[in-house]
This record gives sequence, structure tokens and C-alpha cells, in this order.
Amino acid sequence: MEEALEDFRRTIEESAARMLGMTEEESRAPRAEGKWSSKEILGHLIDSASNNHQRFVRAQFTDTLVFPGYEQEGWVRAQRYDEEPWPLLVQLWRTFNLHLAHVMEHAPEGARRASRAQHNLNEIGWVKIGEGEPATLEYHMLDYIGHMKNHLRQIFSEE
Repeated sequence: MEEALEDFRRTIEESAARMLGMTEEESRAPRAEGKWSSKEILGHLIDSASNNHQRFVRAQFTDTLVFPGYEQEGWVRAQRYDEEPWPLLVQLWRTFNLHLAHVMEHAPEGARRASRAQHNLNEIGWVKIGEGEPATLEYHMLDYIGHMKNHLRQIFSEE
């Protein structure tokens, strides 16, 4: 987990610096017809950070990994990320994720690695785990990082 967190922090810092090099106009342009703009993708990543922050903390006090989902498209529309200043969104995303790195780092190893039979990562995970397969909080944390990196590739048009 230590290496993953080091890479996570490096990715956050390097990506934030790179995003701040984008103009407001570039951040507002949809990637393709009917697709999110970089602002909306970053807004989605802020929503993901917000939801997963609670999941990472709550999972330390329960024997399950069952969490509410959220309607991603609706959240992005409701918050009108396309009207927020790009540097503000980048700053919020950066600081929230650095805090998540802190939360992940300080989650007790027993809570991170405990195998949990009851979960809904088959529904809410990025790389889903089968319904009958046990899951760990650490898996969910690493899945969050993978999800974030996938969307960063979209922002930087690498996908």
C-alpha cells in the first residue's frame, strides 16, 4: 500500500500542475459530442472523492463494505461544474485527494485488509468484484485510485 500511496500522491501533484496549464476554454470544451468536458470529468472526480471519503472512514467501523451509490450524471448536472472557475476545481480536487491519501495511509491495517463477505463492490466498484467473492477496504481504495487515473487520462486526452 505504501508504494501505491506514493504513486497516488505523485499522480495528484503532477496532474494538478498539468491541469493548471489548461485554459478555461480548454477545460470547458466537451471531449466529443454528448461527452463531458474536462471540467465535468474533474467535477465527477470530486464527487467520487466525496463519496469515497465517507466509504473509507465508515468501513473502519463496520464488518461490511456496503455503501450507497449515487447518480453520477445527475450530480454533475446539479452542481454545474462547467460554471466553476477551472483553477478552483483543480485546487479542490487536489486537496481533497491529498486528504484521501492521508485517510488511506492512516486506516488501520486490520481494517484495510479484513476480508468482508458482505459488500456491494459488484455494483459500485470501478473494477467490480463478484457478488459472492470476499472484498477488502484496501481493494476498494486501490480501485478508487484506478478509477481516478482512468478519468485523468480522459482529461489529458490519452484515452
